[in-house]
Amino acid sequence: MTAFQSLNVSGSALTAQRVRMDVVSSNLANMDTTRAKQVDGEWVPYRRKLVSLQSNGESFSSILHSRMNSEDAGNGVKVTKITEDDSDFNLVYDPTNPDANEEGYVQKPNVDPLKEMVDLVSSTRSYEANVTAMNASKGMLLKALEIGK
Repeated sequence: MTAFQSLNVSGSALTAQRVRMDVVSSNLANMDTTRAKQVDGEWVPYRRKLVSLQSNGESFSSILHSRMNSEDAGNGVKVTKITEDDSDFNLVYDPTNPDANEEGYVQKPNVDPLKEMVDLVSSTRSYEANVTAMNASKGMLLKALEIGK
């Protein structure tokens, strides 16, 4: 493992977790948006976005098995795609709303604030853990530089 590889791995994780936090923020900001885009001439509500993460390179199990005695630590993580959640929209009875259908129901986005907050806390904790790992690596590199003094 090179001296800076651990910093690169933590840096890639910081970037991925930041993207997750941005997507959660977007979901929360649009949780009441009933006219996000037009599909076939009809306005549809905002759909919840999901982030998919993947290892930069091999899978975790293959890295673990092939490198148990190796010095290589892997290549980090990357965001592979941001997809839309295909779950049904929430129906709310509000006949006075201009977006209500004939029965008086309005389609609201499929964003659940509780799920979003769980995702936000999870990504925040992962971000903090990677900052801690990066600071530990930086501290070890600084101590290694002091050996020659």
